[in-house]
Amino acid sequence: MVTVEKLSKSFGSHLVLDEVSLNVEEAENLVVFGRSGTGKSVLLKCMIRLMEPNKGSVKIFGKEVLHLKMDELNELRQQMGFLFQGAALYDSMSVRGNLEFPLIRHSNLTPKERELKIKDVLEKVSLEEAIDKMPADLSGGMKKRIGLARSIITEPKLMLYDEPTTGLDPITTKEISKLILDLQKELKMTSIIVTHDILCARIIADRAVVLEEGKIQYSGDIGELTSSRDPFLKNFFSDEIIKGNGRN
Repeated sequence: MVTVEKLSKSFGSHLVLDEVSLNVEEAENLVVFGRSGTGKSVLLKCMIRLMEPNKGSVKIFGKEVLHLKMDELNELRQQMGFLFQGAALYDSMSVRGNLEFPLIRHSNLTPKERELKIKDVLEKVSLEEAIDKMPADLSGGMKKRIGLARSIITEPKLMLYDEPTTGLDPITTKEISKLILDLQKELKMTSIIVTHDILCARIIADRAVVLEEGKIQYSGDIGELTSSRDPFLKNFFSDEIIKGNGRN
């Protein structure tokens, strides 16, 4: 589904991604770990050309993303969903408006069909009653759910998540993580999840990689990585578990 080969990105003299390579299989959930500032979010943005990498190759659905013209790239992006850290809801639009927006732009559905689609996706995230609320009236967990609903309303084949549980308490983190897993299974999506949240990763990960010093340094089952005796992994995961336990 996704193949990244020797992808590099620098900002001035600072090399953030150093020939990163990874593969993601169809219907797989791949979690990308790494310390803050190690380029996890940059990796996602370079993969879909929200940032231009310095060099390398990214193939999604067999197409070389870095060589596509803008209209071809936009067509490819319509098969993908994105959930970034702040949920990125439009503050001036109700929940209904936020969910209808991508349908108006990227589908030929009638107003009645759009309404049915909106209600269906809100049911999937258990927020049917929020349809006429404004983003300012939603809690952090509700915003994440609505952001997720908007991301999947076009039924993408590939989902990209950037810290989907940041700032959430452990109970809400578990709820959002299980929702991501349930939707992935129901819609048969392939997902790449950037996170530092061990609880989230334990629930959703089929496989995990660890980004350090610009490279994928470790790859494997989440249980193998978190129980590894490797000094770096022991320190990394023990630090993240402590942070997770200390969340408000």
